[in-house]
Amino acid sequence: MKAPTGRGGAMRLPTAELEVLACLTRHGHATARQMREAMESFRPMAHGSIVTLLGRLEAKGLVTKEKGPVGKAFVYSPTTRRGHTFRGVVRDVVQRVFGGDGVALVASLFETKPPTPAEIEKLQALLDELKSRRR
Repeated sequence: MKAPTGRGGAMRLPTAELEVLACLTRHGHATARQMREAMESFRPMAHGSIVTLLGRLEAKGLVTKEKGPVGKAFVYSPTTRRGHTFRGVVRDVVQRVFGGDGVALVASLFETKPPTPAEIEKLQALLDELKSRRR
């Protein structure tokens, strides 16, 4: 079963699936139990719900599973890199919420959570790299 796609062929996922995929992508690989524990503070779910969502993501080709080293648990892994997985989601938010204005997205982000000095350093390096590519 293929997930619905939006403009540009980006996969559109229901919120719960997107949150599970985001959590798994941050961890690299995890069991359903590890996922449930990692998400408990912001999205508490029953173990069976996590397994169902991981199964849906697997059917869409976004997650793979393999037998874990101990017991019956499977270890799940995302099939794509973080940037590729969320590029369509971010593009959709920029278009729908910020009218295509990426700077407004970044400004809103920093109003919500001001960057640390280390993050500012990384951002400056990114901006310098972007400037040098344009030359």
